Amino acid sequence: MKIAVVFDSAGTLLRMYRVAKNIKTGGFLNEVVSTELVGKKPYCALLVMQVDSNKLCNCPPDMLISDFIRKYHIDIEVGCSRAQIDRTTVLSVVENDTRASMKDLQDVMAVVKRKCKNIFYMGVGLIIDVDTKSIPYVICTGGKIYSNTPYVIKTLVERDINVYIASGDSMRNLSPLAQNVCVPLECVFEISTPKKKEEIVKRLKQDHDKVIMVGDGINDILAMRAADLGVLSIQQTGRCPPLLCEEADIVIRDIKEIVDIVAKEV
Repeated sequence: MKIAVVFDSAGTLLRMYRVAKNIKTGGFLNEVVSTELVGKKPYCALLVMQVDSNKLCNCPPDMLISDFIRKYHIDIEVGCSRAQIDRTTVLSVVENDTRASMKDLQDVMAVVKRKCKNIFYMGVGLIIDVDTKSIPYVICTGGKIYSNTPYVIKTLVERDINVYIASGDSMRNLSPLAQNVCVPLECVFEISTPKKKEEIVKRLKQDHDKVIMVGDGINDILAMRAADLGVLSIQQTGRCPPLLCEEADIVIRDIKEIVDIVAKEV
């Protein structure tokens, strides 16, 4: 039997530390769930910035994020959104914002560095609001690999299970993760929106007898529905949100449980 296992990365393969900053109030939100911020309004979106964090640290703090993106031709992608938002609209919102500065990004990065020791990677993003044409939040994510993640991937591969990673993150951060856990880059899908994850699962089902989707958030629901088996990991939070629990076929508290789950499916 030909089986594929698709893993989300943040919160599933990686223990994440997320911090957001409210641009209007200057307040910090620790252990924030980015999809919850995006879900507050229909026309909000999480934008992933394709940039080396060192470049951010060396910028003048008072420089606007919009000016930074324009000056250095920074690529930005929509990581997730409730409604479809085209790239032209995204760029227009970012360019029109006159409040969010590089200091805001530097602030959240500093908090994550303090909270996450032995950090594996760091990524930054923006929450945009199309209605107000503004950036209400900046967000920084730092992560480190769960201790059992390498064992799980290695065991599945040794049993001829095809392993894939589908994440809303960029290849800049996914590439070192894939190399660390020995997943070929051609099996890694970056900037995977909920719809794209669903399409990935459906495409894999054409070539596999069974496809298992393993995720931890609301942005994995469509893929879980499309999969033959949807697995919800609550290792990050220890909590099982009602909607996710209803959609998942199985709930796990440790990534290592996947090994036995897959063994039963063979």
